[in-house]
Amino acid sequence: MRLNEEDALPVEKTHLSWNPETTRARVDGLCRNPALPDPLVLRILEHPAANIAAVMYSRAWSDELFDTLAAHPDVHLREMLARSGRATGEQRARMVDDPSLAVVMALLEGPYGREAEPLPGWAYRKLADRPKIRWLVPLLGPGELSDAAVAAFAELGDDELTRATPRPEPERITADQARAVLAGDSAWERVKIALEPGLPADVITALAADPDPDVRLYVSMRPELSEQERAAIDYRVSENDRLPRLAWVIEADGEQLQRCVSSAHPGVRRSAARNPRLTAGQIATLAADDDFPVRLLLCESQRAVPADLVVRTYLEARVVTRGGLLSHPALDGADLTRYADSPHWEARALAVLDPDAPAELIERLSHDEHPGVRSWVASDARLSRERLLELFDDPETTAPAAANPNLPVDLMEAVLEAPIDPGEPSQDDVLVLGHTTPTHEPLAEI
Repeated sequence: MRLNEEDALPVEKTHLSWNPETTRARVDGLCRNPALPDPLVLRILEHPAANIAAVMYSRAWSDELFDTLAAHPDVHLREMLARSGRATGEQRARMVDDPSLAVVMALLEGPYGREAEPLPGWAYRKLADRPKIRWLVPLLGPGELSDAAVAAFAELGDDELTRATPRPEPERITADQARAVLAGDSAWERVKIALEPGLPADVITALAADPDPDVRLYVSMRPELSEQERAAIDYRVSENDRLPRLAWVIEADGEQLQRCVSSAHPGVRRSAARNPRLTAGQIATLAADDDFPVRLLLCESQRAVPADLVVRTYLEARVVTRGGLLSHPALDGADLTRYADSPHWEARALAVLDPDAPAELIERLSHDEHPGVRSWVASDARLSRERLLELFDDPETTAPAAANPNLPVDLMEAVLEAPIDPGEPSQDDVLVLGHTTPTHEPLAEI
């Protein structure tokens, strides 16, 4: 595989103000560059600053490069290749004879991403003949195989592959056991039984008046309680509380589901937002809920939510999963350019996600006063070559500029040839686990 000489342009030295920090940033950007030529992909995978996962999951694959990496000695790299959502089903099917069980399981679990192609039918049939697969598949739990693999094995009519491992139903707590927990000193044990089905009425009454607030909160979400009985319990729910998924709510329908949607209890409404049987009217009700986690869970669980709710929820959210909202189907076809003049920089940046945004707007946003907006724009293929090179030379935007598919190939090569300390970058920051920000920050106007 050779680079096309027509793609090579003279390297402007003004763009090569190299230092270890900018080089690492540029290598990181190149790892995400979908236009990185095949020979440079092989080189970057050996680079000490490479983000291997970004390379493996962010690009489509030529047959030649895929086959080269499918024979790579690093089993972890082959496993990532088997999970690549940008690889076609036919390409991944070439790995069915891989000697590693981890790679084969990656094929069966399927790629990350919603739109990934399944393997062709013949590949599942061939996998079904592998002794280790025949032994392992019946032991797997729900969700550990892709839907395509489950369907393919079912079509084979092979009892060994479709038989689920018997899992005993959890034993329900007896009345005596519940009263023993109630008489104990452990608030955590009382929390654990507060949602158990079939508790005696006297135990429920006692838990509703428990001195521990978590016990009172959990028991307040029992299915047999009326709204008046819930309201009589002294429970508190904050927007930062992580509450359990209530199966009885998620599985509800009809009048019971409507009662859950209309409940005054935020914990009940949060689980209602996950219910797959919500009507359009119920979605509209929950979309206007004053509890932010209800709106967040609604966006994460429902396809038929309005685009403006997804955008506002993304902008307000301060949770680690917020980025997933940007791939919500409600944003497909939505006019995101209307946020280009928002006072909030994160809203202005969303215009880049609109495929109909004109190049003139992208160019304007590349000069935005906020570096966050400029960084979002730096990787956009609609940028002019001149502006792209300016952003590449700016330390604040050099990484996303290196991810731009229109970056000249000679600059890509220069990034990989730049000297760099092979050691790890300095680790000056300390990660502290816990609540460092609220769940969200409300915005009055977008």
